[in-house]
Amino acid sequence: MKKLSVLAAALLMSTATFAQGGFQFTTVKENPITSIKDQNRSGTCWAYSGLGFFEAELLRMGKGEFDLCETYLVHKTYEDRAKASVRLHGDISFAQGGSFYDAVYCMKNYGMMPETAMPLPGTLYGDTLNNYTEFFAVLEPMVNGIAKGKQSKLSPAWFNGINSVINTYLGEVPEKFTYNGKEYTPKTYMQSLGLNMDDYISLTSYTHHPFYEPFILEIQDNWRWGLSYNLPLDEFMETMDYAVRNGFTFAWGSDVSETGFTRNGIAVCPDMKNEELTGSDMAHWLGLSATDKRNEATSRPLPELNITQDMRQEAYDNWETTDDHGMVIYGLAKDQTGKEYFMVKNSWGKSGKYDGIWYASKAFVAYKTMNILVHKDGIPRNIRKKLGIK
Repeated sequence: MKKLSVLAAALLMSTATFAQGGFQFTTVKENPITSIKDQNRSGTCWAYSGLGFFEAELLRMGKGEFDLCETYLVHKTYEDRAKASVRLHGDISFAQGGSFYDAVYCMKNYGMMPETAMPLPGTLYGDTLNNYTEFFAVLEPMVNGIAKGKQSKLSPAWFNGINSVINTYLGEVPEKFTYNGKEYTPKTYMQSLGLNMDDYISLTSYTHHPFYEPFILEIQDNWRWGLSYNLPLDEFMETMDYAVRNGFTFAWGSDVSETGFTRNGIAVCPDMKNEELTGSDMAHWLGLSATDKRNEATSRPLPELNITQDMRQEAYDNWETTDDHGMVIYGLAKDQTGKEYFMVKNSWGKSGKYDGIWYASKAFVAYKTMNILVHKDGIPRNIRKKLGIK
């Protein structure tokens, strides 16, 4: 596979205006990203967004275009998650999902590979993209059977069986590989990239832990117990805006099960009780189905909820905000009313109206962001000082 090239469509966005579905977007700021991939039928958004972010970092740093290997990251992560689940007798869940910290941990401790160093997704079982339906139907019960079994002592063979299934569906991890005529190990290839994993910071914003301190974000897929620094919501949003305007992308963990996250490239927080939605024809509005209301509320720029810190916390505490999906935020755009949106690289292939790009309003991002991963220099200096980050 050839190296990924910067999105041709994204380059056009810097000068073009898009008018689809009632929205007209004009780019305000756009940072380079690599091309959109398709995770297909796998719960590996964390791998695609995590490595997509680091590919964008390599572009930002002037190191060129790279296609990093999601399969390697997934392989190493599933090995470790199986071991952790067994050690804790199933109290750590074994699942397809993961976190941005899995990418950081893997690259720091095991290294990295280019995409070509392992079999391409799906090819070992006759597919052209990831399809984990059969894979996890085999693997998950095996891990759970060992982790939650009644045996008093484990044999030394249990992991060999687990790893053989991972190898069968993803391919064996080579000790060495050749890339651009040079031989590497995963660690030497990682060293050649020039990325320092200690430079990357996870940020979030919740009130059940002190602000300006790191804590373990309580989500199931944070099974490595990675730390996130806690910011007040206004500074959290300030950091995201600052990062993009100053040339940085960031990995974005969000809840995409919300009404306002459409499958057509729009993510908004419509105020469903606002007069502009209901007042013109109240009887008609009340008669709409939930799906039709969603379509109406996301069909064009409309008033959105005013998101507060308390709203964020309540939605997290009552399970309305869930850890659904990882993406990459790389730019800013404005609609025809002047309202700003973050430009988002997704991993669902070139789907939706904008060929795999989403436009997420700042209200949606403020309400539904679980955490972000960003280079420390993408954080405003005064906020870094409060966090104790040099």
